[in-house]
Order: sequence, then C-alpha cells, then structure tokens
Amino acid sequence: MQDFLFYLHLGWEHIISLDALDHQLFVLALIAVYSYSDWKKILILVTAFTIGHSITLALSILDVFRVPSDWVEFLIPLTIVLTSLDNILMKNKKQTLMRANYYLALIFGLIHGMGFANTARVMIAKSQSIAIPLLGFNIGLELGQIVIVLAILILLFILLKIFKVNQKDWILFVSSGVFALALKMTLERIPF
Repeated sequence: MQDFLFYLHLGWEHIISLDALDHQLFVLALIAVYSYSDWKKILILVTAFTIGHSITLALSILDVFRVPSDWVEFLIPLTIVLTSLDNILMKNKKQTLMRANYYLALIFGLIHGMGFANTARVMIAKSQSIAIPLLGFNIGLELGQIVIVLAILILLFILLKIFKVNQKDWILFVSSGVFALALKMTLERIPF
C-alpha cells in the first residue's frame, strides 16, 4: 500500500506542481472549447489523455522503446501548440473540434507519457511489478487533472455567467495565450 501511495503522490505532483506547466497548458487547451455543462465529456477527454499517457509510460518502463529525452521535451510543447492552433482555426466548428479533441488527447497523451518514462524506468526496479506503480501514478495523474479541470470550469462559469464573456472570445483568448507560451517552449527545446 505504501508503494501505491508513493506513486499516487508522484502522479499528483506530475500534473499539479509548478514544474508541470506544459501538462497544465495542454489540459487547458484541450478543454477550452467546452463549457462547464460539458463536464462529463471533459472527464472522458482527460481520461483519454491519461490512457494515452499510461500506454506509453508502460511501454517505456518495459523498455519496449526509448525516445531521446531532448526529442520528448520538444514534442510535448509542440502538442500544445497544435492543440491550441486547432482551437483557433476551428473555433467556429465547435462540435467537430470537440470530437477531434478526443483523438488529440489520446494520441498526444502517448507523447506526454514519454516525458516521465526515463524517470519512471529508473524508479521502478526490474524485479518490481509495474502494475502498482502505474496504477498509483495514473490515479494520481487523473485526480490532479480533475482538480485542474474543476478550477478551469469554475473560472469559466464565473466569466460566462457573471461577467458575460462570449465563449468564442474565451476560446480565442485562452488558445492564443496557450499557443504563445507553448510556441516559446517549443522553440527553446528544438533538439538540434
């Protein structure tokens, strides 16, 4: 049980800590096109991200493949750039964008999962089963994502209902800000 709690905390920190800005920006970009009434769809969306993250993390820990960390550190913000750009370009096609985000969450979750793979590979001993660490880590990650989503949805509710912000303006504002931050990260991490 102690191992499970250790990895649960590690997964929580992986998404909640100040060092996790890239993951937080990705979640923000993914859910920017939804409204607070879409909370069930959003939970499915962040779970798709966690599933993608989990698959790659498991395959990396099992040493099925390795991707150089400088490329992973470049690809992670690139996924955020592409997601936020998609929001900007398709802001008038909300339903299409919402459907596309499920695929983006799963596919880009595969890339984000590689970001923790090298650390996890070292932490999980060869003789240790990966089931408990992966389960704990992913539950912690999912709980952290849910907290981030709740914070964003509360902010969105306040902006839309109290301050009467137009949702298309919200999507454009958030996606543009995320795009700018992620583009800066991407350019700083070019692996050449």
